[in-house]
Amino acid sequence: MATNVAAAPSISREKPRLSFWQIWNMSFGFLGIQFGFALQNANVSRIFETLGGTEIALYWLAAPLTGMLVQPIIGYMSDRTWSPKWGRRRPFFLIGAILASFALLVMPNVSALWMAVGMLWIMDSSINISMEPFRALVGDLLPSEQRTTGFAAQTFFIGVGAVVASSLPWMFTNWFGIANTAPAGQIPPSVKYAFYLGGVIFFLAVLWTVLNTKEYPPENMAEFEEEKRRTAGFWNGIRESFSGIFHMPKTMAQLAIVQFFSWLALFSMWIYTTPAVTSHIYHTTDATSKIYNEGADWVGICFAVYNGISAIAALLLPAIARATSRRFTHMLCLVAGGLGLISIYFIQDPKMLLLSMVGVGIAWASILSVPYAMLAGALPANKMGYYMGVFNFFIVIPQVVAGLILGFFTKSVFGGESVYTLVLGGCSMIISGLLTLRVQDADDIRLPADPTAAPVSAGYDAPVQTDPRV
Repeated sequence: MATNVAAAPSISREKPRLSFWQIWNMSFGFLGIQFGFALQNANVSRIFETLGGTEIALYWLAAPLTGMLVQPIIGYMSDRTWSPKWGRRRPFFLIGAILASFALLVMPNVSALWMAVGMLWIMDSSINISMEPFRALVGDLLPSEQRTTGFAAQTFFIGVGAVVASSLPWMFTNWFGIANTAPAGQIPPSVKYAFYLGGVIFFLAVLWTVLNTKEYPPENMAEFEEEKRRTAGFWNGIRESFSGIFHMPKTMAQLAIVQFFSWLALFSMWIYTTPAVTSHIYHTTDATSKIYNEGADWVGICFAVYNGISAIAALLLPAIARATSRRFTHMLCLVAGGLGLISIYFIQDPKMLLLSMVGVGIAWASILSVPYAMLAGALPANKMGYYMGVFNFFIVIPQVVAGLILGFFTKSVFGGESVYTLVLGGCSMIISGLLTLRVQDADDIRLPADPTAAPVSAGYDAPVQTDPRV
């Protein structure tokens, strides 16, 4: 399944180290992207239940099936895009932000279940259009020793964005007195206002990165144009995107298995935390009741906490990776996340869920940064966006599996008790952590030519110099 891929010379220059503020600006757009994802993850199951949906996991399939197509195609297209003014990745940031902001404004106004499923499809696709090139941008602009810091910076903004976005319905209700209940079949006003604010912030945050980040042009423009001409065509892009899964670098194939089990756990959490908490801890399944909506709001707070923890943990990951290795760091974080999910079964006091979210937040910080830092060192520079898009298959595939099997397990094996699905997710995350130890980190094995010389940095980050003029 895995084959070695030689780097082509499109962008082969030695990349200069970037300053703190340059890394800040190129990562800031993830604040808006995570506003979209956090509102989606914390509230879409609630919207489905409000509109009378019962096959929640099945409804979520709309998003990953589209993402499986969108991410590699966007990566393939962005690899072959260059504008002296807008660069390679930034046009896709902006297009995705416009579409996603529109979807966020429409989603809380849907009046039927089929409309909600369709809008999830549009919203998730649009967010993916913006997100995929952000991953490739780190590989484009940062040298190997700064990549962990680059992805950790993205994770920091993901954490900050998700903390605020996940808490918005609770904030609107408890701070501003906006109702969190509504008549049967209607979305509560607090959720509506959360989506409205999220749409505005999504667009503005991405626009900041578009306007304040410069990209490197192809080193050899003639070669770039020739490759673009030779591989032109939409259908050629689709063919190459899906064939890429059979021609992955070895490190990517190993990480794919890790990603499958860790993202299967995440999707079990995002899909089933609201029904698990409201039924197992709040002891209700009535989506119109006050107690149900209090529980659903508390799930938003729990999601905010784990994202806040991830923002803090992201700042510590480079130091832990330097002291140990990226593989060991990722394993440790995933085991912590798995134990956090499993612990939900033993909790009856809602406040104790915050402790469970500490472990989940640590895992989330690592999932969003360490695999990508390991992957970037194993990819050819001229196919960075393409392979980052193909790598998304191993986020999408577990979501498809989750949509197809978790509903069956919840109903037929677990007797409708969603909390057992979270325990299953916790076990899956621990398995992914153990599998990390067999990943070959490309930066880890690069030895200096002179055996008496100091060891290579192994891809872990030295301190970033801050230049306030940038």
